Amino acid sequence: MPADGDLDDTVRRVDPERWLASRFIGDATARADVVVLYAYDHELDRAGRVTSNALLAEIRLTWWREVLDEIFSRGKVRRHPVAHALSETVFRRSLGREPLEAMINSQIDGTEDAERWAMGTAGSLALLAARTLDREADTGAVVAAGRAWGLHLLRQRGRADIDLTGPMNEAARLARRVSPAAFPAIANVTLARATTPSALETRARLVWSILRGRI
Repeated sequence: MPADGDLDDTVRRVDPERWLASRFIGDATARADVVVLYAYDHELDRAGRVTSNALLAEIRLTWWREVLDEIFSRGKVRRHPVAHALSETVFRRSLGREPLEAMINSQIDGTEDAERWAMGTAGSLALLAARTLDREADTGAVVAAGRAWGLHLLRQRGRADIDLTGPMNEAARLARRVSPAAFPAIANVTLARATTPSALETRARLVWSILRGRI
């Protein structure tokens, strides 16, 4: 089974903005747990995008729902590096099933309702990551930030009809409620303000965001 470093390498390649924000998590175990959540998100997103057949996509996503059944029934978890790592993270951080399942449901429902998709996927993921870092992380603030990021992702995928102004303003206003410990879970959202930032600008924006606790 691949080591944690392999998952980290995968997330670095497929989700570079959130991966880079995770480098500001000081505790190595917490950082690894957050990366596992990002790897889980990638698996769900990939399940819906590697095939144009909606039925096959739903079958792939149902497989992950069965993984959650195994994890939360404390049964034997099937042999898959992300499934095993997710099981360990869930119990180490006492994470609930609802946001993990919301991520699956939103992928099955699709992106026609952009707001709903963004809340269910990136919003739920931001909540899970923040709660991994701070059990008392403000739900409304981190979900709003995740929603803004999810809408940003859809714009990157061609949804030019999406207006990010309102979601970004709300995320910035509520981000002040997020503790320094949990802030790396939403710091990536500040990158949605830049069109095509260079690698240096990306790092600078993240550092400045985390130092100020602002998006």
